[in-house]
Amino acid sequence: MDYKKVKADTTAVTRKIRDFDKPTGNIYETVAILSKRANQIGLEMKEELDQKIQEFTTSQDNLEEIFENREQIEIARFYERLPKPTLISVSEFINGKIYYRNPRKQASKDF
Repeated sequence: MDYKKVKADTTAVTRKIRDFDKPTGNIYETVAILSKRANQIGLEMKEELDQKIQEFTTSQDNLEEIFENREQIEIARFYERLPKPTLISVSEFINGKIYYRNPRKQASKDF
């Protein structure tokens, strides 16, 4: 996922609670969906950051030598400026970009 192109708010915004329970019919189910998606996004971002920072690791374990790499600082600043995973998941949910299903509801409809 390209986080540079994400159009989510970078700060928390007050929203109407009724906007979140309309698609699922249950606010608690919506919160569970949002939290699971936020965890997925957070893991993706962490893995991507770890891969980029791994390029700067050295094989020497010397505490006396601490290098401040300009590129590494810029990468850290970029990830600090990104919207938080929870805000991205809320934005995706509101725009209808999250696919979700409840197997229990599906099973009750089959009978």
